[in-house]
Amino acid sequence: MARARRKPDPQPAACPCGTGLPYDECCGRWHRGGDAPTAEQLMRSRFSAFALGDAAYLQRTWHSSTRPRELDLTGGPRYTGLEVLATDRGSMFDTEGTVLFRAHYRDGGRPGVLEEHSRFLREGGQWRYVNPI
Repeated sequence: MARARRKPDPQPAACPCGTGLPYDECCGRWHRGGDAPTAEQLMRSRFSAFALGDAAYLQRTWHSSTRPRELDLTGGPRYTGLEVLATDRGSMFDTEGTVLFRAHYRDGGRPGVLEEHSRFLREGGQWRYVNPI
């Protein structure tokens, strides 16, 4: 039996990625179908997608070489904050880049932190998440 996929949460006023911008002016524009112009902006938009339960966006922005067939966000942690620690390349003129970040979350009422150094590549001209390095 297939597990039900979590429906996206309502759109917040402030963007979950922590820029201080309204969601619609920040990650919301990428979630609605735009393509993030930098690896960092893609990483931030993916964090927001995890925070909002937007599995479709996560699938769309995952590199085809590492994309899972299905992504079930039910029962997972609730992401509450993001710190971008470092970026290397990943500009509008690069073809690859990395972003080091900390994602804060709550799971079963307990706080936690996920630190990851993520790799991004362009695929079809668009930034895509590849994997942690």
